[in-house]
Amino acid sequence: MLREGMEAALIVSIIASYLKQSGQGRWMPAVLAGVVLAIVASLALGVGMNAMQAEFPQKQQELFEAAVALIAVVVLTSMVFWMRKAARHMKQQLHGSIQQVLETSRHKALALVGMAFFAVAREGLESVFFLLAAFQQDVGVAAPVGAMLGVVVSVALGLALYYGGIRLDLRRFFRWTGVFILLVAAGLLSGAVRALHEAGLWNGLQTVAYDLTRVLPSGSPLGVVLGGVLGYHDAPAIGEVLVWWVFMIPALWLFWQGTRPARLNGAA
Repeated sequence: MLREGMEAALIVSIIASYLKQSGQGRWMPAVLAGVVLAIVASLALGVGMNAMQAEFPQKQQELFEAAVALIAVVVLTSMVFWMRKAARHMKQQLHGSIQQVLETSRHKALALVGMAFFAVAREGLESVFFLLAAFQQDVGVAAPVGAMLGVVVSVALGLALYYGGIRLDLRRFFRWTGVFILLVAAGLLSGAVRALHEAGLWNGLQTVAYDLTRVLPSGSPLGVVLGGVLGYHDAPAIGEVLVWWVFMIPALWLFWQGTRPARLNGAA
């Protein structure tokens, strides 16, 4: 949630800073309105999907969990790669878009509401699917508390960036949090395979790959944390382990290749 919150806070702080520096601070209420609307919409979506899931019979619940996990994997992975690419020119592109709105749009306030709304709603949508998938692991009170702490810290960092109180190495921040989110996505994918088996839709490769119940049981404090964040299971099936590696190896390689600085012409 710190990573997702920082992405939204970064975009909003860029918009707000440009309005302030260009003498257009009177449009800030429109930006704040877009942020509030996006938060409300994300919360409503999360509450609605959670309530809908509670009405399903057991097998349908397992299928719903698998579907949510798979959607979360797609959304998390795509956003990680999108941010890796977009972060390089995000500031310039946002400044250009804001300037175009202020110069040509007849409905400046509505356009700025939309910019802020979609910036925050995109991260809110990603967060909803991730949290739904994570909370289905029965991780207790600590997970919601951790999620709220991540949001609070990201808001504080966003305000500090806006007011110039701190300077972050955003390239390094997004690189390492991107690796972490890929690990989270791999765990969700592994959990989706387990949920599909419990729903009766996947019965292949169900032999236990390894058994760590005596070393690190899933019900231990560390096991619960690892299960909620990274999808850890103390006795996974071969299919769960296989899909974890099949996803993680190419995803990590592609991501790391994209974060390496380009070589200069003629360099060895």
